[in-house]
Amino acid sequence: MAATQEALYGRLDLALSWSEAELPERERTKHVHRLHPYLGKFVPQLVEELLRRYVEPGGRVLDPFAGSGTTLVQSLESGHDAVGVDVAPFNCLLMRVKTAAYDVEVLRRDLGAASARAEEFAWDGEPPAQASAYVREWYAPRAAAQLLAFRASLEGAESADVLRVVLARAARSARRTTHFDLDFPRAPQTEPYLCRKHRRVCRPVEEARRFLLRYTRDTRARIEAFADARRSGSSAAVLHGDARVLELGGPFAGVITSPPYPGLIDYHEQHRYAYELLGLSRHGDDELGRPANGLSRAAIQAYVEGVADVLANARRALLPGAVVCVVVNDRRELYPEILRRAGLRLETRLERHVNRRTGLRAGEYFESVLVCRAG
Repeated sequence: MAATQEALYGRLDLALSWSEAELPERERTKHVHRLHPYLGKFVPQLVEELLRRYVEPGGRVLDPFAGSGTTLVQSLESGHDAVGVDVAPFNCLLMRVKTAAYDVEVLRRDLGAASARAEEFAWDGEPPAQASAYVREWYAPRAAAQLLAFRASLEGAESADVLRVVLARAARSARRTTHFDLDFPRAPQTEPYLCRKHRRVCRPVEEARRFLLRYTRDTRARIEAFADARRSGSSAAVLHGDARVLELGGPFAGVITSPPYPGLIDYHEQHRYAYELLGLSRHGDDELGRPANGLSRAAIQAYVEGVADVLANARRALLPGAVVCVVVNDRRELYPEILRRAGLRLETRLERHVNRRTGLRAGEYFESVLVCRAG
């Protein structure tokens, strides 16, 4: 028999559950957290509360499934050094840009110059000869020319990585796709269409300049806002590689992480435009739970073993008594086995309600925070 709503809500940790009114989008996406769209990340306020509860002041923090860097950013804001690991090169680029310490004057100079070049660029009316097959398929000729010209202007800039993230964000918005299908578009949209998002007929994007200009301004503002919010003296390191076998450093005073779910998100494919335009290497075969692997018994077992190996590697880098917080919706009940294999003992399980704004995601959603220690 399903639990009643009263029983379900009675188990919630209300300090970890926020309504839209309590935690509006502008707070969930404050400063660098919205530097680039990213599916499957947890809200920074959750990390902030877990740091407060479970990590000693100033203690070093590890996230072995660091994704877009939420744990790292909130660690810096809370006065902790942090290390994040991810197998996806674009994720690592995004994390480095979010967590780096900047000379604000250099940042303003470089982004101002890039914005001016994007404003002044004049398209000659011809499809760019250097465009790859992907760029030719997914971008209108004017948009492709503007994006490639912006890319060519990055070399030599001190803030080149910041500008690469601006380019990726603009490339995401400038694709020939519908407004309501930006996450995983299946095919280019080349004709006008009835838009579910705007409830009117919309046309595919024809140019990228407005996105380049808008995101250059927005990126500068967000990095400067985070420079004011982060604690002085704290730093973050980003490690690119497979956290099952990578040397993590340490020792760490705590782990706060949210592993990928099996069969749900391809973390390389959601940013394919970035890999194509930035020339990044792809390591999708090393992703745990990759949708292409399916949900067969063998695939689920490989996922269990992989996540357990990552957590076991993290456990070996911990200080004695340090806490491992794993945020997960364990509807397949895989984590008792994962924790056992990782050599972790479940100390307590906190339940939280997750606010879901997107109308296409029907039904209520809940997550668990598994608070563990070595044992």
